[in-house]
Amino acid sequence: MTHSRKSSITSDYDEMDKPSEENDDESVENLLHAFRTQWKKELNSKTVNQGHNSHSAPSKVNNNHKSDEDQAKELFLKAAELEKMGNMYEAIQHYKKSVQLIPDIEFRIYEKEKSKQKITKNDNKTDNTDVQTSNLKNNNLASEEDLDDEEIDLLSKLQKLIGTNRLCTREFDSDITHISALPMEIILYILRWVVSSDLDMQSLENFGCTCRGFYLCSRDSEIWKLACTRAWNANSEIYANSELYPSWRDMFIQGPRLKYNGCYISKTTYVRAGENSFQDQFYRPWHLVAYYRYLRFFPDGRVLMLTTPDEPAQCVSQLKYPNPRNPNVLIGQFCQHENFVTLIVQKQQTMKTFYREYKRRTADTRNSDLNTQIFQLELQIQNYKKRKNVLLGFIDYTVVTKYKNGSQTCTKFDLGHTRFPPLCFSKVKSYTAKAENILQ
Repeated sequence: MTHSRKSSITSDYDEMDKPSEENDDESVENLLHAFRTQWKKELNSKTVNQGHNSHSAPSKVNNNHKSDEDQAKELFLKAAELEKMGNMYEAIQHYKKSVQLIPDIEFRIYEKEKSKQKITKNDNKTDNTDVQTSNLKNNNLASEEDLDDEEIDLLSKLQKLIGTNRLCTREFDSDITHISALPMEIILYILRWVVSSDLDMQSLENFGCTCRGFYLCSRDSEIWKLACTRAWNANSEIYANSELYPSWRDMFIQGPRLKYNGCYISKTTYVRAGENSFQDQFYRPWHLVAYYRYLRFFPDGRVLMLTTPDEPAQCVSQLKYPNPRNPNVLIGQFCQHENFVTLIVQKQQTMKTFYREYKRRTADTRNSDLNTQIFQLELQIQNYKKRKNVLLGFIDYTVVTKYKNGSQTCTKFDLGHTRFPPLCFSKVKSYTAKAENILQ
C-alpha cells in the first residue's frame, strides 16, 4: 500500500514540476535577450556620440576662433571711436582687450578694408564703362575721367574743365572779398607785376602751382610773349624764328638766353711761389690763391662785373642794383647774338674816385697821362646736363688800355681752362624780392 502511494505521489510531483521549469527558462532567455538588445543599443549610441564629438570638435574651435576675431574687431573699432572722442583711458582698455584676443587684429582689419575697396573700385569701373561712353557722346564738357592725358595736354584739359566758370573757389566762407571775384584782366595785370621788368618767371611758375585756375593764368601767351620780347630784341634772329617753337613759353624755356634772377659765378685757383726766408735760403713757400669772378645781367642791357677774393655770400648783395656803391664793380653793356654774348665793361668814373686817385699821386706823376681800361669779353651760353642756359664759357677776353695822348694798347689773354673756368649761374632770392617796374 505504501509503495503504491509513493509512486503515485512522485508521479504527481514530476507532472507538476515540469511546466514550472519550462516557464523559468523562457523568462531567463527573455531577460537575456532584453539585456543583449539594450546593451547593443548602448554600444551603438556611444559610437555615434563619439563620431559626432570627433566631427563637431573642429567646428567648435572654428566657431570660437571666429567669435574671437569678431569680438576683437568690435573692441578695436570701439576703442578707435573712444580715441576720437577723447576718452583715452577707456580706449586703451579696449585696445588691450582686442590685442589679447588677437594680437594682429589691426592688420587684419586693414587688409579686409583694403580688399573691399579694391573690389568696389573694380565693380564701379566695370559698371561705369557704358555710362562714361554715353556721357562722352552727349555732353560737350568733358570730365576729368573722360580725357586722356596721352592725347590732350594739361592746358587744354583744364580749359575744358573750367570753361566759363570762375578760376577758383574759396575754401572757407568769409566776409572778405575773394580773389575769385576779380576778372581775368585784373589777375593778368597783377601777374605782369609779379614777373616785373626783371623777368621773374620762377614766381610766375610758383603762382601756377596753386590751383587749376591760376595754372591757366600763368600760361597766358601774352605774358610769355612780352617776356620773350624783353629777353631777346625784336630784331634778333632768335625772336624772328619764334615759329620754330610751339608756344612763347617753350621758346623762353628752350631758347638760348641769359638768366636775370641771379648772377654767374666762377672760382679760379692757382699756385704762387713765395719769397725765400732770410734764415733758410733753401726753404721757399708756395701759396694757393683763390678768387671769384661775378657777372650780373639786367634785361635792359646793362651788366656788372666784379673780381674779388671774397666769398659769394658777401658779394652778391653788392650787385643787386644797376648803380652799385662799390667802386671796384665794373659797369658796362652787353648784347646777345644767338647763343653768344659780347660785353664791354670798365671801371666807374665818378668824381669821388677821380679826386681820390688824383690825390694819391705824387707831384712827379701828376703830369703823366691818365689811362682807362676797357674789358671786352665774349662768352657762350651753354647747358649743363638737364639744366638750360646755366653756364657761360669764355671765347675771348681782351683788355684795351687808352691813354690821354690818344694812344692805346690791346692785351689779349690766353684762355686756359684752369685760369678762366666757365661761370655757373646761381639764383639769388633778394634780386626778385621787390618789383620795380611792370612787364611791358
